[in-house]
Amino acid sequence: MRSLIGASVVVAGLLSSTSNSLRGEDWTRFRGPNGQGRTLERNLPLQWSEDSNVAWKTTIPGQGWSSPIVSGDHIFVTTATDEGASCRVIGIDRTSGEILWDSEVHRQIPGPKRAQNSYATPTPVSDGARIYAAFYDGTIVAVDFDGKLVWKNEDVDFHSLHGLGASPMLVGGLIVMPFDGSSREEQRVGWKEPWDQAVLLAVDKETGNTKWRGKRGLSRVGHVTAIAIENGQTVVSAGGDRVQAHDVETGERIWSVYSQGEGVTPSPVLGEGLIFTSSGFEEPTLRAIRPGGQGDVTESHIAWEQKRGVPALPSPLYVEPFLYTITRDNILHCIEAKSGEIVWQERLDGNYSASPLLADGRIYITSEEGITTVLEPGPKYKEITKNTLDGKTMASIAVSRGNFFIRTGDSLYCIGNQPR
Repeated sequence: MRSLIGASVVVAGLLSSTSNSLRGEDWTRFRGPNGQGRTLERNLPLQWSEDSNVAWKTTIPGQGWSSPIVSGDHIFVTTATDEGASCRVIGIDRTSGEILWDSEVHRQIPGPKRAQNSYATPTPVSDGARIYAAFYDGTIVAVDFDGKLVWKNEDVDFHSLHGLGASPMLVGGLIVMPFDGSSREEQRVGWKEPWDQAVLLAVDKETGNTKWRGKRGLSRVGHVTAIAIENGQTVVSAGGDRVQAHDVETGERIWSVYSQGEGVTPSPVLGEGLIFTSSGFEEPTLRAIRPGGQGDVTESHIAWEQKRGVPALPSPLYVEPFLYTITRDNILHCIEAKSGEIVWQERLDGNYSASPLLADGRIYITSEEGITTVLEPGPKYKEITKNTLDGKTMASIAVSRGNFFIRTGDSLYCIGNQPR
């Protein structure tokens, strides 16, 4: 049930986000304004360390693997304290790194999750007036820029042995959040065995009321953050075994592609008129899907499939004309986006959960060990430099106004010149 507490991606056109200009001034959701991990900002940091090119470093209490978001002079992160029971949203001054407020917005009962997950993993989203955040048990909250709870939606009682990994997005006045979980009573149902209880929830951002519940049909566990296409008219999301498009206004399922494998995590990426997705365990496959059609379009709308270079946790990155992916065994692949052919591959040091970033014409890839490798995009592997920070790093980099914001296990770093 929803309880009202107080008063009161987005892709601009079908598959056109990769050519649209991003000012990069605000970084308001997972992987930036359109969820593609790209910014057109220039004069961004190239090198840094614990002792150099760090404008400020702020200690973040608790644990959470949500990425930071930036809106105006504010940075927001979520975290969980009290062994995961206390769900919190933290507001931070962008210029100084000072914590402005730290608000408990919900209390939950911690349960099972993967060791790589946390009780505050979904990255929040902002519309410039409020922050919208989701937590481990399926609760979605709206918080104003003073840290006050506006509304809380508890219409989904989420459960998964993996925990919750997807993030909310904002489109058409709605907060859209995938809940691809599994059964509490029968451990294998929804995980190893398909079920029909997964939902794509759309919540009115003003009131917190549920507008619609998009149904997956038979599917399994997934952790995929949705994106919008067709000028925000269609949401594309994925769960275990399924990639689907839903109508933003009604929640009706438009088309679906079968994509065998549970536990899928990477978010869809756009380029070359295609949607790039991957499947999870069992049959890991990278797919290029032509959008459109009605019903099950598995036989007609898959442009190509590739069994090599399948991303595991990090989402792919499209930099024309290539797609970059990081596999479970930490091999970076460069793939021709039109054909799916492997151009090159390079084994990386470390382990990878954060999604890669295109910034200032360079690719930034951050390992769990806190090392960010900077590459030049192109048909050959060309490393520019490496940068190291202390602490485990699972969150993806945020970009705003000439700075990188990097979250580690206990800190948030502002990289670059002193913000203004």
